[in-house]
Amino acid sequence: MSGETARLQSLADHGEAVIARRAHYAEFFGQAEPPAGYGVVVGNCQAESLRLVISSDALPAVRVPAVHELSADDAERLHALLRGASFLVAQPIRDGYRGLALGTAQLRASLPPGARVVTVPAVRFAGLHPFQAVLRLPAFPEDPPLVAYHDVRTVAEAAGLHVPRVLGAETVREIAEGSRAELRRREARGLDVAASDLFAPVVDDLARTVNHPGNALFLPLGERIVTALGAPGRAVDPGRPILASVRAPLEDWVVAAWGLDTAPRLDWTVGGERLPAEVVREAHLAYYAERPALLAAVVDRMAPLLATWAAAA
Repeated sequence: MSGETARLQSLADHGEAVIARRAHYAEFFGQAEPPAGYGVVVGNCQAESLRLVISSDALPAVRVPAVHELSADDAERLHALLRGASFLVAQPIRDGYRGLALGTAQLRASLPPGARVVTVPAVRFAGLHPFQAVLRLPAFPEDPPLVAYHDVRTVAEAAGLHVPRVLGAETVREIAEGSRAELRRREARGLDVAASDLFAPVVDDLARTVNHPGNALFLPLGERIVTALGAPGRAVDPGRPILASVRAPLEDWVVAAWGLDTAPRLDWTVGGERLPAEVVREAHLAYYAERPALLAAVVDRMAPLLATWAAAA
C-alpha cells in the first residue's frame, strides 16, 4: 500500500469512526430527540453502566461519552444538554478537568432550576485482582499493550525486584480492605450515594478488573441512585454482564482466599476472545524494557503495592 493510499484509508477509517460515534450517541449529538424528562449520567467508563441500570420510563437517561473522551466541542454539547435535563448523576470531577468545564460543580451550574443531582463514587476494588493497577501517568499517556493494566509481578520482574507469585489469604484481604478504606475516604467528602459497603461479601461478579465493577456492584448501587433521585421503580437488570469487554484473570489463590464458588480463570478475556496471561506478560516486559523512564514512573506509583507484595515473600 502506497503512502497516499494508506493516508486516504486512514482518513476513511477515521470518518467511519466519527459517523459510528455520532450514531451511538445520537441524542447527545443532536441526531435524535432526547426523551421527555431525560437526565444525564457523567463520569468515567463506569457511568454508562450506571445509566443502563437506572434508565427507565421514570428515569430516561441519555447516553453520553465517558468524560475522558470529551473534546472541547463535546463539552459544549454536554452543557447544552444539561440545560434541558431533569437530573444529573455524576462522579466527582474536578473543575477544569483536562482544561475543560467538566467539573461536577460546573456541570451542575448548567442545570435548570429544580433539577435533581446525585453524586456517586468512582469505584476501584482490588480484592479480586490484588496484583493489578491501572495508572494515569501524565508524562506517559500511552497505555501498555494488549490490556491497559499493570501487574505488580511483571513490573517487579522488569525492575529487577523480587515479589512472590501468589499471596496468602490474609494479604489478599488486607489489599481488599485498602480499596474499601480509600472508597470510604472519598465518600466522606460529601457524596450522596455510598458504595464501599457493597464489596462485602466478596463474590466473583463484583469486579472484572480493578476498575471495572460487575453486575453484583452495579445493580445495588443503581437501586441507591434511583432512591436518591426520588424516582418510582427500581434499578433495571440489563440481563447481561455489563462493563465486561475486558476480564482479568481470576487466579486460584484469590478464589481460595475468598472461598469463591467459581472456577479460576488463568487468562484474560478481551472482546470475547481468550488472551493468554503469558502473552500479556511477555508484551509488557518488552514494553517496559523499551521505556526505562516509564518503568521508573510505574515503580514509583506502585511502590505501596510493591512493598505489600515484597513483605509477603
